[in-house]
Amino acid sequence: MLERLKNGTILKERYKVTDVVGQGGMGNVYQAEDLRLPGRQCAIKEVQPEPNASLETHRQEQVQFLREASLLAQLDHPNLPKVSDFFADGGRDYLVMDYVPGSNLKEMIDESRVHDQMLDVGVVMDWSSQILDAVEYLHNQDPPVLHRDIKPANIKITPDGRIKLVDFGLAKIMVSDSSSTITVIQGRGTAYYTPIEQYGAESEHTDIRSDIYALGATLYHLYACQAPPEARKRFLSPAVMQPVHKINPNVSNEVSEGVHWALEMHPDNRPENVQELRQALLGQTRRQSLNENSGEPQNLGEAFRSNSFIIFAALILLILAIVITVI
Repeated sequence: MLERLKNGTILKERYKVTDVVGQGGMGNVYQAEDLRLPGRQCAIKEVQPEPNASLETHRQEQVQFLREASLLAQLDHPNLPKVSDFFADGGRDYLVMDYVPGSNLKEMIDESRVHDQMLDVGVVMDWSSQILDAVEYLHNQDPPVLHRDIKPANIKITPDGRIKLVDFGLAKIMVSDSSSTITVIQGRGTAYYTPIEQYGAESEHTDIRSDIYALGATLYHLYACQAPPEARKRFLSPAVMQPVHKINPNVSNEVSEGVHWALEMHPDNRPENVQELRQALLGQTRRQSLNENSGEPQNLGEAFRSNSFIIFAALILLILAIVITVI
């Protein structure tokens, strides 16, 4: 991994690095001053190449990054930072966005826990509405844009109370003629908010329902002031996750049911889109299980077929765990 940029480094003869505001396995996020527009602060997402990738692979990834970063630059929504520039420099790719001041929601949750309190449900509902607006806008693009790393730490609240969904570090653009996706920037999500189909980084299994899961996990964390159990733990022990309204009695049954619907293990069992999730949270849509829809109980064979993907994913995770243990 390349060393982080030093304060004072100037990129593209325009952006002067002033601080590091985030760090990850694939690179850093810097705060920078725009030298062409005095007073303007930027957030610059750095993407480092895979260390063992061939020159041809790196070239293809860079072409892909530049092509799809241009699509992100076309996004314009009040709850998203504006992507204003993208470029390559010194073997790294960079995505330039508006710098968003303020605290992130993970910090708000941690502060509440220090005082042994829950966040105000009414405030969380307002935040939730804004978050849903941002994700719905992304999913309604042509082709749809997946964020793939929705979590409280990537959601900031500005001094004037506006929510901003930041960090497009794992964003993906869905191919318009299929359900598959193309990675804009390589990386992995965060375990508490990552659905089981995203663990293997197999693009053909990732669609807007993966963001729906992350939305559900984020809302669970906001309402319960604790993150939900990881998908792997829930697969092995489904009862490990408590209902939100049992943890926070101020949360309505409708909201609790909507959150848990979004957190279904199998993608087919989740809301199909953000609008459906929004209606469930408002109590306008009743969740129905597959058994209720069919009117008949599932036999063992049907249950295996309907959950074959999750079983396959669990086997892969088990094999990886064994290999890592042996190594």
